[in-house]
Amino acid sequence: MRFIHSGSTRRRAAFAALATSAALVLSACGGGAATEGGGAGADGEQTITFIPKQLNNPYTDVVLGGGEDGATEAGFASSEVVGPLDASASSQVSFINAETQRGTNVIVIAANDPDAVGPALEEARTAGAKIVAFDSDTNPDYRDLFVSQVNAKDVALIQLELISKQIGGEGEIAILSATANATNQNEWIKFMEEELAANPEYADIKLVAKVYGDDDDTKSFQEAQGLLQAYPNLKGIISPTTVGIAATARYLSTSEYKGKVALTGLGLPNEMRPFVEDGTVTEFALWDPAQLGYVAAFAGKALADGSITGEVGDTFEAGELGEREVAEGGIVLVGPPTVFTKENIGDYDF
Repeated sequence: MRFIHSGSTRRRAAFAALATSAALVLSACGGGAATEGGGAGADGEQTITFIPKQLNNPYTDVVLGGGEDGATEAGFASSEVVGPLDASASSQVSFINAETQRGTNVIVIAANDPDAVGPALEEARTAGAKIVAFDSDTNPDYRDLFVSQVNAKDVALIQLELISKQIGGEGEIAILSATANATNQNEWIKFMEEELAANPEYADIKLVAKVYGDDDDTKSFQEAQGLLQAYPNLKGIISPTTVGIAATARYLSTSEYKGKVALTGLGLPNEMRPFVEDGTVTEFALWDPAQLGYVAAFAGKALADGSITGEVGDTFEAGELGEREVAEGGIVLVGPPTVFTKENIGDYDF
């Protein structure tokens, strides 16, 4: 796993602060968006723009920090971030259209909805842009590559293994997800449901509810509270979203359910550290989010240079992370998840 060095951490903190400041200014003007960086490069210089699900999200800040590093190392003339302040299905469309008009060479997007962004991405591709999806995929017809955290089924299975261990292999569990249309969340949940139904090891575990916090801290906190009130026999919650797991941990940490209801999922070590240290959470998982943005930038450069086309078997160099290969479905995998516990969480800084 790639450690986040202090220099990169400072750059990402400054980057996040700039994005937040710009977002507030444009929101006050009715724009509801933020941008950072320069425009399309002149004289044929290549440009890259990242469009996350939403701005002002701690997980997204780390991903974009890695993207910024990757774009610089890959040799783009300029990199930019644009995006909505909410994660609704169609909120990214206007930003894609703007990048098409600007003549941006590479658009890297984490889709809020796999199909809502489709027509806009098609127009961008027709205009000559290369499309790299990362974190949350579009419909494959609308992009050249998808840079994925890890194999989706592996992400699902590790979360089930963790919750099963924590509740002794039996009892009621619930899932607190991000948005109802998020491609990655829904794929993980589908694999969890299939594994619960097929694996005899989980025969005594019952999934009683799926709720959505929309990657909003306040709503996620309220949904967690609602789950505990609606299901008095609940023994565990899986939250496969960094916003959701942190909000749920915060609720549990000061409630009567602390130590009685298990919580696991996907979280940022720096956000989850206090809840691991106080015993609210014993184990959770994640990959290094910065690597997603980093690899996506190099993938975009290889596409823009014409050294790859996105065909199965294509390879490209991703800086310090080495050679990457395009797998079936136009997917590039970044790396395996890490399980964080009280014993190792101090070793990570992101």
